[in-house]
Amino acid sequence: MSSFTQSLAHSAAHAPTAPSPAPSVAPTQADLLAFVRRVAQDRELIASLPLDPEGRTWVRLEGPDGSEAWLIGWPPGTGTGWHDHAESVGAFLTAGGALTENSLAARLPTDGWKTLELSEDVDRKRHLTVGEGRAFGRHHVHEVLNESPTEHAVSVHAYYPPLPRIRRYSRTGPTLRLESVERPEDWQ
Repeated sequence: MSSFTQSLAHSAAHAPTAPSPAPSVAPTQADLLAFVRRVAQDRELIASLPLDPEGRTWVRLEGPDGSEAWLIGWPPGTGTGWHDHAESVGAFLTAGGALTENSLAARLPTDGWKTLELSEDVDRKRHLTVGEGRAFGRHHVHEVLNESPTEHAVSVHAYYPPLPRIRRYSRTGPTLRLESVERPEDWQ
């Protein structure tokens, strides 16, 4: 069974909250962080995520007030590559193992560029163990990694509005290059 099929079957049986009607007020970064924190405390849900030794696995969850949420399993040595979530704000929290987030503390242009030279002081690195996470704003460029050579990691993520697109980047030293733009229809 593919990860996507597992996601559909699993999320229907294990959604932590009932589907929400359209929000009257959009969830904030703090709301999303509180949500991922609550979900990460559901040890039964976390333990139910199928883990693959070679590739990431995921289950879509019902997020608060129309947000998009995911439970993600990370095999040893895997990561996302550099990306952003475009117009969405978000939050994620480590629910098992440990993750590393490398991010840029710089506001990048939102569109109309292919290559940027970054200044020396923009790199940030966070090591996030169980119960640690963070919220982030629109156009936050980062990569998330499970740097363990032997242990899986599990995390909970939430985004609002639901991801309209993800921009993927490559990075060589101070040079950040836009490589592709993915939209939800690309993930089906």
